Amino acid sequence: MSNTVLAGFIGVALFLVWVVVVYNRLVRLRYAARNAWSDTDVHLKKRYEILPNLVETVRAYADHESETFARVAMLRSSAMRADNPAEKAKAENLLMSTLRGLLAVAEAYPELKADAHFQGLMRDLKEFEDNIEFARRFFNSSVKNYNVATAVFPANIIAAAFAFAPMDFFELDDESVERKPVQIKFPKK
Repeated sequence: MSNTVLAGFIGVALFLVWVVVVYNRLVRLRYAARNAWSDTDVHLKKRYEILPNLVETVRAYADHESETFARVAMLRSSAMRADNPAEKAKAENLLMSTLRGLLAVAEAYPELKADAHFQGLMRDLKEFEDNIEFARRFFNSSVKNYNVATAVFPANIIAAAFAFAPMDFFELDDESVERKPVQIKFPKK
């Protein structure tokens, strides 16, 4: 066998090894991002589970706010049905805005703010919000790593050949909403 043929086989073998390495790296990054989304979704679902309890607790003190309660319920259902991070982000923006309105209603009722059940729900909500924020940052970091890996040359050739599409970030549309966390205040003892 001539040196030219041998060099050709070695070149083809190295190219195939490179393709396999890049492909496997992209698969690992895609699964890391999907796993991070799954973790984020779990935290969101936990928050969705306590919202009906929160609404009912506030309703006991402020029954005349039925429009706000109905809107929270509708937006919660909409957020739960969202399938991907972009849809979920839109639904979350609307839900959080309405939830802030619900908490503003609660502020007007000192006896509600003093209610032990309400305080427990608010502690849970704050914990869920903190967990969601951490999970969202981790997810967005994973998506950034994946998107960069699929966009840089020469890996972008492999990404395009094997249909590695960019993933959406889980971002809040309104920066003013993102910069204003849910305000949770407890009565002084």
